[in-house]
Amino acid sequence: MFDDAKSVFRRILRLGFLLVLVVGVLGSVIGYLVAGQAGLYAALCGSGAAFAFTAVTVVSVWFGSDKGLGVFLGLVLGGWLIKVVLFLVLFSLLNQADWLTREARPVVFFTVVASVLLGLALDTWIVSKAKISPGVKLP
Repeated sequence: MFDDAKSVFRRILRLGFLLVLVVGVLGSVIGYLVAGQAGLYAALCGSGAAFAFTAVTVVSVWFGSDKGLGVFLGLVLGGWLIKVVLFLVLFSLLNQADWLTREARPVVFFTVVASVLLGLALDTWIVSKAKISPGVKLP
């Protein structure tokens, strides 16, 4: 049985959400122990941001996968630009947040980094295990 590209993207989104949820829970516990309630909120913000960035990438590739090369590249570049703007806005707002203490700032950083690195590993694993038919048109 072969996977189609859409099922691979669905699997990446579903398992990516679960991964970020686990990282968010672990980060929240560690953040709470390190920085109190601010650390808990910082981990939740970091894991939520990481999932948003991952979702934008997956959705842009998903929708562009059955389009022409120009549209595909435009969607991927547009997704990248959306992520840059989201990153700047989100972390500018976090930088100004009164509740985000100095002790909680590393919690955001490490939660985002852990989510992104584990997400890349998960994406690589899912794609490498997918059984794509030679007849499937890839972007």
